[in-house]
Amino acid sequence: MKTIWKKRAVIASVLLLVCAAVYLNWRYSGQVADSSKVLGESTLVNAGQTPSEAEDISTPVVEENDYFATARLSRKQARDSAISMLQTAEVDENADEDTLNEASKTLQVLAAYTVAESQIESLVTAKGYPDCVTFMGEESVSVVVSAPEGLTATDVARIKDIVVSETDYTPEQIKILEAN
Repeated sequence: MKTIWKKRAVIASVLLLVCAAVYLNWRYSGQVADSSKVLGESTLVNAGQTPSEAEDISTPVVEENDYFATARLSRKQARDSAISMLQTAEVDENADEDTLNEASKTLQVLAAYTVAESQIESLVTAKGYPDCVTFMGEESVSVVVSAPEGLTATDVARIKDIVVSETDYTPEQIKILEAN
């Protein structure tokens, strides 16, 4: 019986750490900047140009300070890590049925979060906002929106309506933030 509680505690700890990692990455991603390199930058090489000509046609795919791409990447990496740990727990030969069921349920929750976050982001951008990223947790959901002219009360209500229609969260559990 003690091993069941230990395994449940391990799974709960993993989820807590993943959520903390996603939040910290989201919170502090604006402080990470290396101006010498651009994520996704590529250079055409060996196409009959001299090296100096090849440098002139580099194409950055992601802007240097693209908060949204960084946040999505951090969220994906944290989720992938959690999913990997849960899948390892599922194939553990010594795991009991309760642990296997809990790991399976947690995987389903993470998959549901991923789908819902994607739907919310697509619907918000379809309403005319340049970009957004959504972070779902057990108790709340946060939507960070790019709003060049600032978020109005109407904007917040519109975004909350999207989140409520796509999830089971109440308006009180939804946080709408404007990206700087």
